[in-house]
Amino acid sequence: MKLFADYLRQKWRILTAGAVFVFIFLITFLLYHLPVKAVLYPAALCVLPGLLFLLSGFFHAKKKHTLLQNVRSYTDVADSLFPLPESIEERDYQQILHLICEEYGRYRTDTNRRRSDLTDYYTVWVHQIKTPIASMRLQLQNEDSLLSRSLSADLLHIEQYVEMVLTFLRLDSGSSDYVIKEYDLDSIVRQTVKKFAGEFISRKLNLVYEPLHATVLTDEKWLSFVIGQVLSNALKYTPSGSITITLLPDKKLCIRDTGIGIAPEDLPRIFENGYTGYNGRLDKKATGLGLYLCRRICTNLGHTITAASVPDEGTVITISLARPELEVE
Repeated sequence: MKLFADYLRQKWRILTAGAVFVFIFLITFLLYHLPVKAVLYPAALCVLPGLLFLLSGFFHAKKKHTLLQNVRSYTDVADSLFPLPESIEERDYQQILHLICEEYGRYRTDTNRRRSDLTDYYTVWVHQIKTPIASMRLQLQNEDSLLSRSLSADLLHIEQYVEMVLTFLRLDSGSSDYVIKEYDLDSIVRQTVKKFAGEFISRKLNLVYEPLHATVLTDEKWLSFVIGQVLSNALKYTPSGSITITLLPDKKLCIRDTGIGIAPEDLPRIFENGYTGYNGRLDKKATGLGLYLCRRICTNLGHTITAASVPDEGTVITISLARPELEVE
C-alpha cells in the first residue's frame, strides 16, 4: 500500500494535468452554454482506461523497485544488474552510479593493497623482533639479581605487547590457526601463570590457586593469550593483596583481584577497542586493546568473557568455557 501511495505521489503531475484539462473543457462548455454531459461522459469513459494504464504503470514500477532492492544485496554492482533506463533522468542516474561504482572499486582495491602491505610489514617486524627478545631472555636467565629480575619483568611486558600486535593482525587476516579440541584447563592456566611468577614475587602479591579439574573444548594457544591478558591487567592494577583463580560450576573460570577496581561508568565499555577508562588514562601506557582482543578471541572460540568490579575493592573477570560438543559427521 505504501508503495502504491508513493507511486501516486510520483504521478501527481500527470493526474493533476488530466483533472485540469477536464476542468478547462467544462468551463468552456458552460461559457458557450453547451451540454455539460458532453464533457463529463467522455471524461468518465476515459477513467477506466486511465486506471488500467495507471495500474499497469504501477506493476511495472513495482517490478523495477524489486529489482533495484535485489541489487542492494550485491557487493559488486554491475551495469547488467540495473533495469534498462526508460528516461533521460534514469540514464543519467545510471551513468553517475557507474562512475561511483568504478571509483569505489578503485578505492577498495587500493585500500586492500595498502592494508595487505601493512599487515605483511608488521607480521615480518613481529617475527624479527622476537629474535633479540629471545636472546635477551637467555642472557637474563644466567643472572639472578634485582636488576635482572626487573629487566625480566620489563621484557615480559615487551613480549606481551609484541604478541598483542601479532594477535591483532591474525584476528583480521581471516587465517587464524585455531585447533579446537579437548584440553586440560589446569595445564593451560599453570603454564600461563608461570610466566608471571617473577612479577608475583617482586610485587609481593599472593596467588590463591587450586588445581582446576576440568577439560575444556577450546584452542590452547588462544585461550592462553586471553588468560595472560587478564592476569596482566590484574597485576597491573593490584598494588597489594592477592589474585585468586577459581573454577565455578559450568566451567566458569574466574580471575579475581583485590586491586583498584573499575569505575561503574567504565565497566560497560572496557571490552571496546581502544577504550582505556579512568584507570587507563592514569596509566599512560594503557592501550585499551587487551580486553578487546580477549572478547574477540572468546567469541571466535565460542566462549564468553564478562567483568564485575567494585572500585577500591577489586575486579572479577569470568570466562565461561562451556560450549556445545563438536559433532562428528
